[in-house]
Amino acid sequence: MRLNADGGIPTLRIALFDHMNADDLRKLGALTKEKLPSRKADLADVIMRHLEGGRLQTVWQGLNELQRAAVAEVVHSEEDYFQPDLFHAKYEHDPVWESSEENQYYRTPSPLRFFFYKGVMPADLKERLRAFVPPPAKARIAGFDSLPAVHYIPYREWSSAKRAYETKSEPAPPMTVHETERAAQRELLSILRLIDAGKVAVSDKTRRPSNSALDAVAAVLDGGDYYPHVPFKNKWDDENAGPIRAFAWPLFIQAGGLAQLSGSRLQLTKGGRKAFSDPPAATIRAMWGKWQNTTIIDEFSRVECVKGQTGKRQHGLTAVAGRRHAIADALTECPAGMWISTDELFRFMLASGANFIVTRNPWNLYICEPHYGSLSSGCGWMLEERYLFGFLLEYAATLGLVDVALIPPAGARRDYGGLWGTDELPFLSRYDGLLYFRINPLGEYCLGTASAYQAAPFQVKPVLRILPNLEIVAVGPELEQGDRLALDAYAAHVSEYVWRLEAGKLLTAIEEGRPVEEIREFLAARSGEEIPDTVARFLDDAAERSRKLQDRGPARLIECADPALAALLANDSRIRKFCIRAGERHLAVPASSETAFKRAVKEAGYLVQVGEVANPRSPQTRRASPQNGKRGVAGGSPVNETGEANAPSIGENLESAPDIIPQAVEAQAGD
Repeated sequence: MRLNADGGIPTLRIALFDHMNADDLRKLGALTKEKLPSRKADLADVIMRHLEGGRLQTVWQGLNELQRAAVAEVVHSEEDYFQPDLFHAKYEHDPVWESSEENQYYRTPSPLRFFFYKGVMPADLKERLRAFVPPPAKARIAGFDSLPAVHYIPYREWSSAKRAYETKSEPAPPMTVHETERAAQRELLSILRLIDAGKVAVSDKTRRPSNSALDAVAAVLDGGDYYPHVPFKNKWDDENAGPIRAFAWPLFIQAGGLAQLSGSRLQLTKGGRKAFSDPPAATIRAMWGKWQNTTIIDEFSRVECVKGQTGKRQHGLTAVAGRRHAIADALTECPAGMWISTDELFRFMLASGANFIVTRNPWNLYICEPHYGSLSSGCGWMLEERYLFGFLLEYAATLGLVDVALIPPAGARRDYGGLWGTDELPFLSRYDGLLYFRINPLGEYCLGTASAYQAAPFQVKPVLRILPNLEIVAVGPELEQGDRLALDAYAAHVSEYVWRLEAGKLLTAIEEGRPVEEIREFLAARSGEEIPDTVARFLDDAAERSRKLQDRGPARLIECADPALAALLANDSRIRKFCIRAGERHLAVPASSETAFKRAVKEAGYLVQVGEVANPRSPQTRRASPQNGKRGVAGGSPVNETGEANAPSIGENLESAPDIIPQAVEAQAGD
């Protein structure tokens, strides 16, 4: 059997002689309507003559539309073999290869068999076909302006009468819609503040957040995580999906270079501190770009019922970067602003040849037990689908690129019921409830299909009345959950249908990443009228107050032995550009200038020491003071001729400096 290096068949003659037996040739030759000889070589010659010259085009024209599409797909691809999964995904039907007799021995081939031999098109035949076979239509992805009122879940049921499985469907629970564009930008700033407060602990090996960190992150998410915790009877009856956004955010922050591990907790980097003043959309776009190539996690590892992903078996898993890029590329082909089902996206990826695989060796992966539960057969594209769902829900949606429509994952998909060991599983993955997604303006910006970011306008819905006395009253149809969460963020809840704007709540909302303009736009859109002047002035005043004070970053507090020394150093031409007076005996040094400050102080003949504060007025300190009067910067510690201190005596915190006059200190330029 002669094949090309890539498994192809070089010529039609080789296909007929090496890949067909006499019976196969006789059945195929019968389609020529010629009298057939008995010898195999003569049968092959009959078929060769039937496809000679212009007859090849005549045979091709005799195919039906679906069969011609099958030929075109291979003729205009880099591969020589027919790919049934990709073809079915694109055309939703399979071409007819043979007649439908129950007994395979009596089946006769269709004319499509002239072009494929064991599923492979001979190279010389492909070259001739390329001259007249037009390219196939490109795969397209379908979207909807609005979500369907009801989603139906398909399932299979055994029919005793028909002695076969029947496909049926039942309505799914009501969908919950999460619009993520603005929420993600607010959550980014909230997570950074949480990390700055030292409340996010992660594993030093896996970099995954601890349970306490998950709780802390979930508490600052808009409306909490996707699925609220539901009490369960026992561990065998637990339908909770667990943390999703709360799990993803700490990983995003680390992969984006905004925080790094310090001990057991995350600590903001210089880039993380800069993110407080940068536009959140630009930060998220940079984080999305870095996520494509990060190795901090394989998203498929979160499909925890699939075992064999660690140890020796993990070597069959494919590189995560290739999978991510395949999905990101497919998302750029999706129509923005339209709802698309996750099944439709995966179908499109298969149909367009942009699919990916999770593992090169499915034998390595299993459910429950390595032998009986092996995923080597029967799971089709199930693993790739779950990876896609997880990538969209836990990562793309968390960053705010796509809005999502969800139902609880338990029972949402029943395609895994035929796999061994899945009887007790409420879902195959915590992402099974993701049904639809929609690329929003932030997603267009991050995916590169839009050159600039322009936030989507709020939909005008007259469901609120804004009163001059700063009260907000719900009117008309019942408020959506998202609208209630927004009101609760910056207004006090007076009664079931009434909120009141308050300065404290409003400033907290601004601090959490809700700009006043966004609040103003929301109120105008939900009332359908102009905001009263008193409310507009209230919002303007809050915006002005929120800009009065600026956080310029951390500073080091240096205690001097006496006010004279503090004044001397603060006015020294080498030192003063790196510090500022903070009370009588203290200097404030911006963190960015600390190294330069210490160097300049040393040039002036002093040394900054780290240690407990020594009382500069104690008898022991006075007796230890050198005759030349040289003192250390902190507490008058004795120094030797080289300027090195003999005893530590620096005060570095506010508790050891009660005489400091509190004041706002602006960080100055560093070295």
